[in-house]
Amino acid sequence: MDFKKLAAQYKSELLDSVLPFWLEKSQDLEYGGYYTCLDRDGSVFDTDKFIWLQGREVWMFAMLYNKVEKNQEWLDCAIQGAEFLKKYGHDGNYDFYFSVTREGKPIIQPYNIFSNTFACMAFAQLAEATGSEEYKEIALKTFQRILDRRNDPKGRWEKSYPGTRPMKGFALPMIICNMALEVENILPDKTMLDQTIDECLSEILNVFYHPEFGVMLENVSPDGTPIDCFEGREINPGHDLEALWFMMNLGIRRNDKALIEKCVEISLSVIDFGWDKEYGGIFYFQDIKKAPMQKLEWDQKLWWVHLESAICMLKGYQLTGNEQCLEWFKKLHDYMWTHFKDQEYPEWYGYLNRRGEVLLTLKGGKWKGCFHVPRGLYQIWQILETL
Repeated sequence: MDFKKLAAQYKSELLDSVLPFWLEKSQDLEYGGYYTCLDRDGSVFDTDKFIWLQGREVWMFAMLYNKVEKNQEWLDCAIQGAEFLKKYGHDGNYDFYFSVTREGKPIIQPYNIFSNTFACMAFAQLAEATGSEEYKEIALKTFQRILDRRNDPKGRWEKSYPGTRPMKGFALPMIICNMALEVENILPDKTMLDQTIDECLSEILNVFYHPEFGVMLENVSPDGTPIDCFEGREINPGHDLEALWFMMNLGIRRNDKALIEKCVEISLSVIDFGWDKEYGGIFYFQDIKKAPMQKLEWDQKLWWVHLESAICMLKGYQLTGNEQCLEWFKKLHDYMWTHFKDQEYPEWYGYLNRRGEVLLTLKGGKWKGCFHVPRGLYQIWQILETL
């Protein structure tokens, strides 16, 4: 495998195709912030602004400014998005709305804590890029709100009946694992960070991960016991693999080889479980008992699932030299560039059917923004450079 040639391929796709697409097509220079509902050619088909995607785009351009090159256009793009978020994105208490109108009027309440997590990451990266104390303060206040809400993330917007079937979700400790490293540079007290990381790792490995299944469950009872219902049987292989490369990064930070080895072992089990043996690609959702799925999109092939899995496999190979990881990366690389890459227009497709045919031509929407494709290309390019 020619790592040098592959590194150039991922770098070029990021810098010459994907980033120019978002810079040119997504910025709302009249009202601020970004359009994310972009069709195949980048034309806008809806002007609502989804706050977690606004935060992700600010983070993306600020992070690349910090890590790749001091490109003023990237920084300007991040700052204008952050100013929109600062003015219109939250309720005054740094709980960030789910969505607002093009002009910034709230549409959907801040029930979704992930709007907070991505706003926090955005302002932390931008504080580093600009040296702004104001952005740093917003990041710290938002981080505190996330910790305050962690045990009751939806708060008064929780719709399940209290006490009958209490459940907690895997997504939150997983995202906090990643966010912790993002805000490390701005936290005055590192002991809180280490404690948060310890809690998240313990949650993931001792509560959500079940060795008898070889995967993480998406939802469990508060003590980690599996629950035999639709939500309790649900597996999201892409989520597992994304979390596992976050945890490998924590293993690097702590010089914990055992943690890294454990993550690689679990990731090989997860990808084997999630891979579609008939048509290739990774299923979106699966049922641990192979029961009929509640979510009708269970067999779709999604962009982010494959990019996150590719990062995980390549990082696993980089850190341990495990050849199985490299074989899986090759498989994922071939699948992604054959199916998700649009040969005519920039950016990648997001949604394929089970056979790998394009289901939606959009390049961005309510759930897909300037995040997984550029982050995946960046991460893979960086790892390939070291190889």
